[in-house]
Amino acid sequence: MSLQRELRNHSLEHHHFQLRLSVAGSIVLFCFAVLLFRFFFLQIGKYDYFQTLAENNRISLVPTVPNRGLILDRNGVVLAHNFFVYTLEITPSKAGNVEDTINRISQMMEVSNEDRKQFKKLRAQTHNFESAPIRTHLTEEEAAKFAVNRYQFPGVEIRSRLFRSYPQNNLGSHMIGYIGRINENDIKNLDASGDLGNYKGSDHIGKGGIEQFYEPVLHGQTGFQQVEVDADGQAVRVLSSTAPIPGDNLVLSVDSKIQEIAEKAFGNRRGALVAINPKNGEVLAYVSMPTFDPNLFVDGIDAETWKSLNGSLDRPLINRPIRGIYPPGSTFKPFVAMAGLEDGKRHPPFSLSDPGFYTLSGSAHRYRDWKPDGHGQVDIQRAITVSCDTFFYGLALDLGIEKLTGFVSHFGFGKKTGIDLTGEIGGLLPTPEWKYRRWKQKWYPGETVIVGIGQGYTLVTPMQLAQATAVIANNGVAMRPHLVSAIQKNNGNGGTFNIPPMKQDEISLDPANVALVRAGMVDVTRPGGTAASVGAGAGYDIAAKTGTAQVVGIKQGAKYNAGAIDERHRDHALFIAYAPAENPTIALAVIVENGGHGGSAAGPIARKVMDYYLLGKLPADIVEASTKKPAALVEEELHD
Repeated sequence: MSLQRELRNHSLEHHHFQLRLSVAGSIVLFCFAVLLFRFFFLQIGKYDYFQTLAENNRISLVPTVPNRGLILDRNGVVLAHNFFVYTLEITPSKAGNVEDTINRISQMMEVSNEDRKQFKKLRAQTHNFESAPIRTHLTEEEAAKFAVNRYQFPGVEIRSRLFRSYPQNNLGSHMIGYIGRINENDIKNLDASGDLGNYKGSDHIGKGGIEQFYEPVLHGQTGFQQVEVDADGQAVRVLSSTAPIPGDNLVLSVDSKIQEIAEKAFGNRRGALVAINPKNGEVLAYVSMPTFDPNLFVDGIDAETWKSLNGSLDRPLINRPIRGIYPPGSTFKPFVAMAGLEDGKRHPPFSLSDPGFYTLSGSAHRYRDWKPDGHGQVDIQRAITVSCDTFFYGLALDLGIEKLTGFVSHFGFGKKTGIDLTGEIGGLLPTPEWKYRRWKQKWYPGETVIVGIGQGYTLVTPMQLAQATAVIANNGVAMRPHLVSAIQKNNGNGGTFNIPPMKQDEISLDPANVALVRAGMVDVTRPGGTAASVGAGAGYDIAAKTGTAQVVGIKQGAKYNAGAIDERHRDHALFIAYAPAENPTIALAVIVENGGHGGSAAGPIARKVMDYYLLGKLPADIVEASTKKPAALVEEELHD
């Protein structure tokens, strides 16, 4: 045993021990080094990041929604504004059992299923310490009743919120548009445009018309409050705040009185009217009939009302001036005439004898004139005045479809006008290439023939027709049509930014040709013209053209009988005009759906608009209404 001790190598054992100790020490030192590095990384390197996280746990940003900008007509008449209403709002962090609270509230006042759904949706989008409305538009009686019993409802308060209102109700609703609650599609669009952050706390957004197109201008900039919260999510104090910037006001070029005159002139008929100042592109009236009340959409339209509007055969939600498409009918003829003059195909003294029909060479088919026995000898001026189909059948064929459509496209046909509204469509100017792409068929000469009178595949919107009329009135210069003429800034600096007129296109026209077409159009409203009654006693010269567009075809040789046809299958009535003819300041287009003849159905509407704009003359029905005091106003005065 002693010998084994003597044989042990103490030096080697000591060396091994020292080696193990060194390895263990190195490992310990390495671990401490890692911890030290991690500590340094977290405390120093990532200081800003973790400080932000800590602050976010302690501080929340509460949005302050800006006031939405107003919409005014050219004379300062308010078309859209904001008003305060009482709302009943619940702050979930203070209310305890929210569902129980709502049930108890419903015993005091009506809380519909729609109110509950909307509250849940808004609650999911807000902080627990922010309030969300369970009822809006409280009556004074409901507000007073709750105020007396408020002590029974912790976390429930009556607040005042801004709501959008359209004081003119149905007037110009398609032009103004409306605001509605923000939906998932709106959120996606805002996120894609980078504007989602500016809508924190906002419930509504523009859904149509001016409200939608100018949404960024009207909405303003959202403000924020930095609110300190405790561990339970309760607000403790406001640390700082950034005031919201109100949206800017929009001043329209539209005259609400002209708008009212035009809408009343339509009565119960369907259709559209657009009036433009041809010199600068300002839209003076924008009518789509029937109309609707945009106030119905502000706080969410009820299912029954939506069904009645959306399912109506009259289609009141269709924005007809930019979304309705119609054959232009004979209103297309002045532009065909201008093409023929500029190309030299029908320059005076050219004339022809109209037998009441036109036949293609080598064909037995007759293209009928609207007057069965013809118009006798007609030149280009008289062809416009009496709307001779035969004259324009041959002119279109001589021009050829490519040259014809290429020329009239400068007047705005076949493309969007660029008006400051969303959803505009471009109509259709047919060409052989288009037909082959669409139908895989070649173009036939007979199709060119009927394009000459605005039939066939040709389709226009009322907005395009008004713009084309403005271009011919402005000697070939196309100004971009626009509804907003000025923006009143509400950012604290004040001031008004006027929208400058913008030239869109220009086609060089021989003044002599312009004068000849104008003379033919002026004669339309004189004795012997197709709208003589419209021009009678006007006191100013009106250059115009009537039109009738077929809705359903009739057999060759058959006579059109409106009384024997269903009302919705009758011809559309069209009318274009500008005045005063020598120095136009207004150009317009009117379409009365299923109205029949343009001179008798659409022309009188245009005359009322022009009389007021040029002479300040109010129609008899407007004068009579303005002299009567509304019953509601009488009651209000008695009450005061």
